Amino acid sequence: MTTPFPFTAVVGQDDLRLALLLNAVSPAVGGVLVRGEKGTAKSTAVRALSALMPEVDVVSECRFSCDPGSPDPGCPDGPHEPGGFASRPARMVELPVGASEDRLVGALDIERALSEGVKAFEPGLLADAHRGILYVDEVNLLHDHLVDLLLDAAAMGASYVEREGVSVRHAARFLLVGTMNPEEGELRPQLLDRFGLTVEVAASREPEQRVEVVRRRLAYDDDPAGFAARWAEEEADVRARIVAAKKLLPSVRLGDDALRQIAATCAAFEVDGMRADIVMARTATALAAWAGRTDVLAEDVRQAALLALPHRRRRNPFDAPGLDEDKLDETLEEFSGDDDPDPDPDPDSGPDGPGGGGGQPAPEDGPQGGDQEARPEAEQDGQPQPQPSGAGEQSAARASEPFRTKVLSVPGLGEGAAGRRSRARTEHGRTTGARRPKGTLTKLHLAATVQAAAPHQRARGRSGPGLVMRRDDLRQATREGREGNLVLFVVDASGSMAARQRMSAVKGAVLSLLLDAYQRRDKVGLVTFRGSGAEVALPPTSSVDAAAARLESLPTGGRTPLSAGLLRAHDVLRVERLRDPARRPLVVVVTDGRATGGPEPVALAGRAARLLAAEGVASVVVDCESGPVRLGLAGQLAGELGGTAVTLDELRADSIAGLVKDVQGTSRRAA
Repeated sequence: MTTPFPFTAVVGQDDLRLALLLNAVSPAVGGVLVRGEKGTAKSTAVRALSALMPEVDVVSECRFSCDPGSPDPGCPDGPHEPGGFASRPARMVELPVGASEDRLVGALDIERALSEGVKAFEPGLLADAHRGILYVDEVNLLHDHLVDLLLDAAAMGASYVEREGVSVRHAARFLLVGTMNPEEGELRPQLLDRFGLTVEVAASREPEQRVEVVRRRLAYDDDPAGFAARWAEEEADVRARIVAAKKLLPSVRLGDDALRQIAATCAAFEVDGMRADIVMARTATALAAWAGRTDVLAEDVRQAALLALPHRRRRNPFDAPGLDEDKLDETLEEFSGDDDPDPDPDPDSGPDGPGGGGGQPAPEDGPQGGDQEARPEAEQDGQPQPQPSGAGEQSAARASEPFRTKVLSVPGLGEGAAGRRSRARTEHGRTTGARRPKGTLTKLHLAATVQAAAPHQRARGRSGPGLVMRRDDLRQATREGREGNLVLFVVDASGSMAARQRMSAVKGAVLSLLLDAYQRRDKVGLVTFRGSGAEVALPPTSSVDAAAARLESLPTGGRTPLSAGLLRAHDVLRVERLRDPARRPLVVVVTDGRATGGPEPVALAGRAARLLAAEGVASVVVDCESGPVRLGLAGQLAGELGGTAVTLDELRADSIAGLVKDVQGTSRRAA
């Protein structure tokens, strides 16, 4: 068995360690979401925590880890007789990104259930994680329906599996930890809210601390067992402190003054719902127990706010997470009571000991908290600064206010990743038919199964009321839902787009489409063209906020190499088709249709457009032409692409031009 890296040997990352320890003390806090760049010890710290968890007593031979002191009365392996228990370390179960629903929640033997009426249940990862840790690396890449199931089980403390009227329920209480790199995409705000605490982690910029990280890692790699032995005493101290805090937790008093501070803080930061108040109360109580106190102080409330509120203030993926600490201190001071021994705590104070500290201080030279947006380098000190690249180039224009867009969808029926844009065959959705299962049966079509078995009952010697079933009788339900697509934006950034402040409106439209892509769980990419060529400003990714950042800093100027932009889009799609062949693309060309620069620019653009059309790529052209005289070039381009053209006004959902504009293209022949 591999020796884990010691938890107490992790350098820095005080907030991360504190959040994990608080959940170990009180799993009711609701888990931890760890956000940060790659290589910041996220996974190392989570795996190290499992070695600190106290051992658990379980009923012998119970696959669901029932507590012998209070066994689950509904346990599928029950009822359990008194006595017969064993002690074992708490488990840490990892949920792979590509896991199926049956692997997560477990599966029923449908054939035995129908023919014998037996609930033959194979437990899933939720059962394995009961009374332990469930770790989801790259939780933002997990399918939405799996995240929903996971968080529902964490909230209810139980998992329910139902297949055509046959139900199984078992306890599933665990410490939920998710890690993610925001550059690879965000979680929906509704899912963010379900995590109790969140922590932002980043690599230290202090050379001495980075040296110590490398030194400890090399020492561990050379001799894992010896390195762990050198930290055994510190590990034992923290383990004992967790046990002591868990015992003290029921005795901690959460007074009315602390409750008022919690409620006032949540109201001041305008968080939605009441979950934040409850999580803050549980976190503050756990902080007091961790510090060895029986009273919750203002410093506990402050630290709880820094851990529980930042991710709940995000309204869309472009909002920066964080908290205005000055505003937090003012709120706590305003609602402090006379009996509070420390109404105005030192902002740097926190529970001492391993994992104590920090909050989330904002860098001195960056945006503070979540109330200011990060600005591109082109806009410092409140004034646009000229960009150094290229003659005639203009500084980046700010995007206009985003709006709700009409639905743009790919015609036909796909089989891509689950999402909310185009029609597709999916595991979830309305039932449209039945087929023989390929591999494991996941969604039974009961009527079709009975219909397949019925003609053979006499030949199979049926004599009683039961239905004689064979494996060949089972039918898988085919379902139709929605898929996520690859939305590739091809944006004209030439000089003509800057006329009449047009680029501000264009960026607002693209930003609106990015918000729509985020809500529909699409991947996005960004190709821009201007001057003498085109570039991939952002390769296909799930991070729409990264696309928004690239768009915000996009300058304009120069000629319009439209053909170069379309050819570069063709190259991006060719490579992405090899990586993710099931995900269908939607190309959104944002331009006024003009093509200049080089010999025969209009003819070259037409040939490039026909190349995309020949491969069946669905496309839409957002016509940015304005003014009293219009040439209609964007409409001609849409015809060459085999798609459709919409104006900026028609793109709005509240436009009277129509309710929905599906992309019309050569790919509709696949419908």
